[in-house]
Amino acid sequence: MQTRVLVAKPGLDGHDRGAKIVARALRDAGFEVIFTGIRQKVDDIVAIALQEDVAVVGLSILSGAHVALTARTVEALRAAGADDIAVIVGGTIPAADVPKLKEAGAAAVFPTGTPLDDLVTEIRVLTGAPA
Repeated sequence: MQTRVLVAKPGLDGHDRGAKIVARALRDAGFEVIFTGIRQKVDDIVAIALQEDVAVVGLSILSGAHVALTARTVEALRAAGADDIAVIVGGTIPAADVPKLKEAGAAAVFPTGTPLDDLVTEIRVLTGAPA
C-alpha cells in the first residue's frame, strides 16, 4: 500500500506551481498524492486529510501567513484526534521562521529552493515509506 500525502494550499495564496511540482515529485517517488487546489480553509484541509486517511499533510504557503496557518492546521488535526498525521510546510519561508514552524507542530520545513530529492527523502523518513 502506498503512503498517502495531502498537498494543500491554505489561505488566500493563489500560486500553485510549486505545490504541483512537489505533488508530481512525490507521486513519481511512489507516494499516493491528493492535491486540494488553491485557497483552502484549514477545516476543509483537515476534513480531506481524515477522509483520505493520509500520513502527511503538506502545506504549500507563499503568502507570509505560514506560522499562523501551520499552527491552525496542527491544532485542528489534534482536535480531530488525528495528531498522528505529520504536518510539513514548504514555500516562501524565512530561515528565522523555521524554528517557529517547528514549535507550532511542523514535522519538517522546506523553504523555497529545497531540492526535491531532499524533500522526498525526508518524507520517507517521516512516514517509514520504502525507498
